[in-house]
Order: sequence, then structure tokens, then C-alpha cells
Amino acid sequence: MLKKSAERMYLFLIFLFLYLPIIVLIVLSFNDSKSKVQWGGFTLRWYQRLFSSSSMMEAFGTTIFVSLASALIATLLGTLAALGIDAMKKRGQAIMMGATNIPLLNADIVTGISMMLLFVRFMRLGLNTVLIAHITFNIPYVILNVLPKLKQSNRTTYEAALDLGATPFYAFYKIIWPQIRPGVFSGFLMAMTMSLDDFSVTYFTKGAGIHTLSTMIYTEMRKGIRPEMYALSTILFLIALVLLLFMNFGPSARKEE
Repeated sequence: MLKKSAERMYLFLIFLFLYLPIIVLIVLSFNDSKSKVQWGGFTLRWYQRLFSSSSMMEAFGTTIFVSLASALIATLLGTLAALGIDAMKKRGQAIMMGATNIPLLNADIVTGISMMLLFVRFMRLGLNTVLIAHITFNIPYVILNVLPKLKQSNRTTYEAALDLGATPFYAFYKIIWPQIRPGVFSGFLMAMTMSLDDFSVTYFTKGAGIHTLSTMIYTEMRKGIRPEMYALSTILFLIALVLLLFMNFGPSARKEE
């Protein structure tokens, strides 16, 4: 009994340290006072100022565009890559999986600087370079979500459909796709979540005048934290939370059960 109570207290303290700063941030976004320690009453003024700021709304639009576009393209490329890796022999799969894991283990700042050096050699930094960079670091997340589903799929059914006269595309759509769809959807949501709050890669690959929410927050913090930043951070947290909840409790998660 004492051991269970100690384990629960330990877990409670861990989650308290993890989420207490976020709770404080959300509370401050509704605080009518600019003070960080004094409650001045409930207000939506900082959200109104946030949505009336053209620069912040432009950064928000850029963030959503880059996150959604990079996630969609990375999901397509990552799914095709997973199909190719699954068709390889074991030695080839081991080599490709090692190459897939390197970007995940690599530090974001190293990835950002290396991509910046590559881009400045061949093109000007701008929105296109940010999009390419996000697609690049999102692809491994998609591969690692889709590949296990391919391993669980029954290839003999697919081959039998081909023997019975089905075209490769029709057999894939009717047999393989329903089995890997949850992994593809999870990969898409994970890619969008990772792209949504990325800072290091975006900071080094963006051009002048291009801002996402993460880089704008960093720039604004140099001048001093404004209450609008609390509202902006709260919205970012809620978007990421909705995506994660949908990824874990959405239709694809229920189908796996």
C-alpha cells in the first residue's frame, strides 16, 4: 500500500513539473494585468490584440501552411519510401533503417545548419527552403509509423489478388492500403505536430522577412515578453494537444483496438 502511494506521488510530481509551467502560461494569457504575479481579473484582451496584429497573423498563416504542406508531402514520400524498404532484403532494410534513424538522433541545430549551408549554395533562403527542410526531417517519422504496419500486413493476399488478375494499384488499394492506413494517418499527425513547433531548423533555413510562430516568439522575447505571447503560446499548445488527442483516440486508434 505504501509502495503504491509512493509511486502515485512520484508520478504526480513528475506531471506537476511538466504541466505546471504550461498551466501558468495559460492563466497569464487571461490575466488582465501585465504582472506575472498579480491577478488583475479575467480578460480576452490579449487574444484580441493577437488576432488584430497583422505580423502575428501572417506568422500564424505561414506556420499552418508549412506544417500542413510539409506533413502531406512527407506522408506521401515517407509512405512510398516505407513500401520500398519493405520490399528490400534484410541487409538493405538494415542499411536504410540506419539512414532513417540518423536524422532522428541528430541534433536539430546540426540539421538546421547543414541544411542552411546546402541551401545557400544553390538557392536563396525563403519560404521554399523552410518547406523543403520541414519535409526532409518529417519523412523519417512517417517511415517509422508506416513500416511496422507493412510488417504486419499479409503479402500473400496481395500476391493472390495479382494472380487472379487484379492490377497492382487495385490490389494495393483494396488489400494493403486498409492495413497501413492507421500508420499513414499517425505519421501525418506526428509530422504535422513536429513541424508545428519546430524552431531550430526553421530559424536557420528561413530568409529575411519570413517568420513562423516559433521564430516570431524568439524574436519578440529579445524585446521583452508581451502578454500577446502568452495567448499565442496557449493557442500553439492547444493545437498540438488536439492533434495528439486525435492521434491517440481518433478513428485510426479505435480501429487498431
